[in-house]
Amino acid sequence: MEKLLEQIKKGTVWAFPGGVHPPQQKTLSNSARIARLPLPDKLVVPIKQHIGANGKLIVEKGQQVLKGQALTVPVANWSVPVHAPSSGTITDIASMPSAHPSALPELSIIIEPDGKDQWCELTPIPNPSELSHDELVDIIHQAGISGMGGAGFPTYVKADIKQPIEFLIVNAVECEPYITADDVLMREHAKQVVQGIELMQQILNPTLCIVGIEDNKPEAIAAMKSAAEHNANIVIQTVPTVYPSGGEKQLIKLLTNREVPSGGIPADIGILVHNTGTLFAVQQAVYEGKPLIERVVTVTGNTIHNAGNVWALLGTEVKHLLDCQGFSPVPQQRVVMGGPMMGFTLPTVRIGVIKTTNCILAPDHKELAEPGPEKACIRCSACADACPASLLPQQLQWFAKSKEYDKLQEHNLFDCIECGACAYVCPSEIPLVQYYRVAKVEIKEQQAEKIKADRAKERFDARKERLEREQQERQNRHKRKPAAKTSDEKQKVADALARVKSKSSDGDEKSAVAAAIARAKAKKQQGEELEPDNSEVAKERALRKEKARKYKEQKAAEGESSPSPDDKKSAVAAAIARAKAKKAAQAEQSAEPQNDEATAPADDKKAAVAAAIARAKAKKAAQAEQSAEPQNDEAPAPADDKKAAVAAAIARAKAKKAAKAEQSAEPQSDEAPAPTDDKKAAVAAAIARAKAKKAAQAEQEAEPQSDEAPAPADDKKAAVAAAIARAKAKKAAKAAAQAQQSDEPSAAEQTGEIEPENSQTHSPADDKKAAVAAAIARAKAKKAAKEAEQSAASEHSAPEQSNEPQTSSGSDSEKTASEQTAAEKKKAAVAAAIARAKAKKLQKEGNDQS
Repeated sequence: MEKLLEQIKKGTVWAFPGGVHPPQQKTLSNSARIARLPLPDKLVVPIKQHIGANGKLIVEKGQQVLKGQALTVPVANWSVPVHAPSSGTITDIASMPSAHPSALPELSIIIEPDGKDQWCELTPIPNPSELSHDELVDIIHQAGISGMGGAGFPTYVKADIKQPIEFLIVNAVECEPYITADDVLMREHAKQVVQGIELMQQILNPTLCIVGIEDNKPEAIAAMKSAAEHNANIVIQTVPTVYPSGGEKQLIKLLTNREVPSGGIPADIGILVHNTGTLFAVQQAVYEGKPLIERVVTVTGNTIHNAGNVWALLGTEVKHLLDCQGFSPVPQQRVVMGGPMMGFTLPTVRIGVIKTTNCILAPDHKELAEPGPEKACIRCSACADACPASLLPQQLQWFAKSKEYDKLQEHNLFDCIECGACAYVCPSEIPLVQYYRVAKVEIKEQQAEKIKADRAKERFDARKERLEREQQERQNRHKRKPAAKTSDEKQKVADALARVKSKSSDGDEKSAVAAAIARAKAKKQQGEELEPDNSEVAKERALRKEKARKYKEQKAAEGESSPSPDDKKSAVAAAIARAKAKKAAQAEQSAEPQNDEATAPADDKKAAVAAAIARAKAKKAAQAEQSAEPQNDEAPAPADDKKAAVAAAIARAKAKKAAKAEQSAEPQSDEAPAPTDDKKAAVAAAIARAKAKKAAQAEQEAEPQSDEAPAPADDKKAAVAAAIARAKAKKAAKAAAQAQQSDEPSAAEQTGEIEPENSQTHSPADDKKAAVAAAIARAKAKKAAKEAEQSAASEHSAPEQSNEPQTSSGSDSEKTASEQTAAEKKKAAVAAAIARAKAKKLQKEGNDQS
């Protein structure tokens, strides 16, 4: 390190690769002092004149402003404010062409000067050594100072750097042809420039400060050495005139023999570089309190009669500068902002001066000829020899044309300083720098899009992870082990389990629910991981079911106790059923005499067996009738539940009554005369069994058909049917009275089959049940007729068996009895024929009714 310092102080200069020697053309503008221009008619101040973010507007249209008043305030990183160059009125805030080859519009503040050029209140610092580091940095920041010799990097960022700085280099080389702004500034304001250097030394505390000046500026070198004599840490170093020795990396190589790594910055190797104009602005901001509102601009070229350097207010239109310096345009005149090597042609002269504008060049056609058409590369390698960054310009141009951006980055495209040396020496007149600029812009856009996509992906992944985490937390929230229960809580759980067990005997459903609740409570009490506890919900559901069941039972009980309301349709149907049943019974009674001719069984034991079988069949039919009642519950419910309950109760009562009547009929069958013929008794018993089976089948087949029996729909018809039913009922009653007088119980009375059929007289409003009752009545009537035949056969078998030989002493009474018997047989035959006819008619009517 000491050896390097000694070499630097001795004036040692190292060489950098490449470089060219274009004509200097500096004598056109460096012979005169810096001139002051009259105030322009309009100032167009862009709010962004540096690298970084825009400031925030704090003024509005129509507002009066003073010279040096802040128009914006910094709001983000690398953001510096802009100030009013002169006092006046803000006439507009609009987008105006920018100082860029594309002239894209940028938001600008348009000020109309009032001519007074009145300053705002300033706060100069006569003794800045008393200020702290942060205070100095803040003054530089609020003054809006940015790099005035290159890309416009904010100066406060460099001043506030945290890395230790070993060398502070002042770039006073100004290597590009035509430009003499820094040269004349150092000549006339060397003291202020040195004060600015000392302020940066106070902020950065470097080991040594080196001021690099090209050897074609002897007056500036002398002025700077004179101004820096009192400071031993400032070294004025002369460098050879080679373009682009003013490049940051090239100047560092020249003065320190150090190289900035690819993709790095000078601070990475302990070096910081500032421009001469920037340091002068720092001195003005601290010592004078003035913000950056003007700078020195070189106005030169063969079309300018008074070429020289001027103090140009920021925002002054280029046209105003040209007019003040005696501009005489030529056909197809070009106006370049910057030098001939790195500058760009302006699309219009209505663009304002900004902080990085150091030169306005207006050459004629001889001075700066138009480039010819691009030719094919001849691979002369002149561009590679001239490149100060040791790149391969030809290869980069091929990759740029084919848009192979990955290969461009592999070949260090961003190390190119766009000095134009390669294009200057190219014999094929290929605009190499233009290819590089376009490729750089496109690569930056791709990188920006990639950054956006990566950020979006990160946000998406973060959101997805957050949602999954929240879902997992929700799931785990229900699986957490319950907290330890107190003795009171455990006692409550035990009581609940006891209640559940006590209620388990109420029913299967309640016991199942209670068992489930008990199991859940037991698991929870043991501290196992449980799913969400639904025991309370299950308990409530069980209670609701129990209430519904009790309510249903209560309704059924109320239905049995309370009489059903009168229903015309059901009453008519029931009356018709009763009339037909009575008619059938009457026909059976009238058919009994016919049975006298039937063959009587010969054995009392077998007759008793047949009677017992008949009674069993009757009981089975009654039980089938009772068991059929629950099935009716599945049918469509009647209009009124109470009516159905009443009907069921009546049916059960009638069935019991029929069973009692059947039991009471048994002694009569025992008193019957004993049969004399075993064969006839066996035949009669077989016939009884067959007919009983047939009656049961007819009863089963009649039930589904009866469901479709239509109910009477007309009140008038119902009334007629009721009248017919009453007439038939009277007739049946009369026949029953006659039967009682003859002391011969009918088969229906003996077996009690009519009573169960009559149970349908009080059926509910459902027409289907009435039809079913009618069908059952018909079947039971047939069965009663069969039993009546058997009973009649047994009654008439006694006279036939006791047919002993008559004595000669037969009286007239025996003759009279035989004549009565013949007459009774004749009447019985007639009655049987009538009964059969009526039975057929009754069956036909029943079928029609069904």
